[in-house]
Amino acid sequence: MEAILWLGVGAVVIVGALVARPLLRNARRKRLRAAPLAPAWRELLHRNVSLYRHLPEQLKEQLHGDIHVFLAEKRFEGCGGLEITDEIRVTVAAEACMLLLNRPRHYYPRLHSVLVYPTAYLARLPSSMGGGGYIEEDVPLAGQSWREGSLVLAWDHVKAGARDGRDGHNVVLHEFAHQLDEENGPADGAPVLDNPARYAAWARGCRHEYAELCRDVKLHRRSVLDAYGATNPAEFFAVATETFFEKPRQLRRHEPDLYGVLKDYYHLDPVEWG
Repeated sequence: MEAILWLGVGAVVIVGALVARPLLRNARRKRLRAAPLAPAWRELLHRNVSLYRHLPEQLKEQLHGDIHVFLAEKRFEGCGGLEITDEIRVTVAAEACMLLLNRPRHYYPRLHSVLVYPTAYLARLPSSMGGGGYIEEDVPLAGQSWREGSLVLAWDHVKAGARDGRDGHNVVLHEFAHQLDEENGPADGAPVLDNPARYAAWARGCRHEYAELCRDVKLHRRSVLDAYGATNPAEFFAVATETFFEKPRQLRRHEPDLYGVLKDYYHLDPVEWG
């Protein structure tokens, strides 16, 4: 009887802790989102993040709160001798949180740390030799997203991509799109949708546009989407996200179905931002 009673009390304590933890987290996030953004950080965003300058005021205020939460919950680590500064932290946080505007905010739950190198870094990756064989090679990269724990960025690429908001290349948007994709398992180009009924429309739109991009690359035809998106469906989603935010008019004009799918997913319409 005592053992059963002890287990019962223990279970109540455990359940209580499980319930209290998200309540405390949500209360903390609410306080952080209500805090005003420091004037120096606002100036930094105007200087460094081109997309920020085009945001409507309501979205800017939302973004300010999300930046506070992101910086409170994610650890930044400098690599290759890089010293982490507010400029690095705020620039990365702002672009990462662009993808969360107007959406349920989970703040990349699998991500704990952001590793930042000063420039492109070498990563050992498998390379196909043909015939099913592989070798490992050191490949220069500007960013990597790992499903559990960390995301890696090269600061010079981050800064260049953030300051030019119309070239369709943005390593932060790209790698954090992978984080969204990986919330429900390995990256496959299909992130979590807020309505299961939308998966059919998502598959139809993305499958067709992905196949079209693969054909364009094979035939050396130009596309509004970067050719890297033809690598696989996961890279297609990340490249499409970069294009949606940085070349919205071109994407809507050339690939209206894909633009519509991404507009529904992100609950944003960057064409309206001017």
